[in-house]
Amino acid sequence: QVLLVESGGGMVQAGRSLSLSCVASGPRFGNYVIGWFRQAPGKEREFVAAIMRSGEPKYYGDSVKGRFTISRDNDKRTAYLQMGSLQPEDTAVYYCAGRDKYNVAIDSTGAYDVWGPGTQVTVYS
Repeated sequence: QVLLVESGGGMVQAGRSLSLSCVASGPRFGNYVIGWFRQAPGKEREFVAAIMRSGEPKYYGDSVKGRFTISRDNDKRTAYLQMGSLQPEDTAVYYCAGRDKYNVAIDSTGAYDVWGPGTQVTVYS
């Protein structure tokens, strides 16, 4: 089973961009579907994006469509989340998650077996 660690979080002004990385250690990263989720204080964990093993297809939550882009490099065992046009409501802890078993659900936290510790993203106006 892989271990996932996120990086790239920080504080950014509204309207700017930020890129997150999710680095995996362990075998067979390419076998894992990778998802990004986020959780703001007092709110439930929210689906952000997911990417299939080969890099396609990709899925996005409604609140980030057109602003965020998910990608992966299996040779580098890394998944990315490029976030653009950030707004204060994007402030949250961002988590990457993985699963290597088939599950029809893409946007459910229960569909993922492995989670990173999270990285904080704070957007100020």
